[in-house]
Amino acid sequence: MTKRGRAYAKRLLVVLAAAVLLSFVGEAHAQLTVPKIPFVDPAGNPREVSVTLQVLFLLTILSLAPSILIMMTAFTRIIVVLSLLRQALATQQLPPNQVLVGLALFLTFLVMGPVWNEVNDVAIRPYLDQQISPEEAFQRAMVPIRGFMFRQTRKADLRLFIDMSKLETPETRGDVPTTVLIPAFITSELRRAFLIGFYVYLPFLIIDMVVASILISMGLLMLPPILISLPFKILLFVLVDGWRMLAGALVQGFM
Repeated sequence: MTKRGRAYAKRLLVVLAAAVLLSFVGEAHAQLTVPKIPFVDPAGNPREVSVTLQVLFLLTILSLAPSILIMMTAFTRIIVVLSLLRQALATQQLPPNQVLVGLALFLTFLVMGPVWNEVNDVAIRPYLDQQISPEEAFQRAMVPIRGFMFRQTRKADLRLFIDMSKLETPETRGDVPTTVLIPAFITSELRRAFLIGFYVYLPFLIIDMVVASILISMGLLMLPPILISLPFKILLFVLVDGWRMLAGALVQGFM
C-alpha cells in the first residue's frame, strides 16, 4: 500500500471512530436527565427569605469557625513565640511556615487535650446520643473552654474589656459574656507571647552585639555581622537543646 493509501485509511478510521463516539454520546444524552440547579430563585413568601438568610449566616459562621476556635486555644501564644524565635535566629524562612504552624498545632492539641476530652464527655456524646438539645450541648461545651480562658486571662485585661462594653461588674465568672472574655484572653496571650519572645531574643541579641563589636574593632565594616553570628546562634541553640526547652516551657506554661 502506498503512503497516500495508508493516509487515506487512517483518516477513514478516525472518521468512523468519531461517528461511533458521537452515536454513544447521543444515546447517553437521550437517556441522561441533567437536574436543574437554581441558584437564585424569587422567594414565594417571607418564610423562604428567612430560611435563605439563616443558611447564609450559617455558611458565614462555618467559614469563620476555624479562626474563632484558634483564638480560643493555646495556638496564639505558641505560634507567636515560634515566629519570634525564627526572627531572633535570623534564619529567614527556616523553619518554613508550614513546619512552625504544624508544630504549633500539635502543641496546641497537647495543651487542649484535657479540655476537649471534657467537652466530648459532657456535651458531644450526650448530644449524639440524643440526650440533650443542641442549645444545651453548646452551653455545656463552653463551660470547660471558658474555664481554660479564665485561667489564662489577666484580671486587668478582663476589667478593661468589661469597662469598654459598659457592663455592670459581674459577680461571678458565669456573668462575664463570652464576647468579652475572648478579646481579653487574646490580649493576655499576646502579652505573654511577646514577653517570652523577649527572653528568647536576649541571648541571640548578645551574640549579634559581640560579633558586631569584634568586626568593628577589626575594621571589617563592610562585612555584615549577621553573616558571622548566624552559625554561632544556631550552634548555641542546638547545644542547649533549644527546641526541647522551648516546647516544654510553652506547654508547661498552660498547666
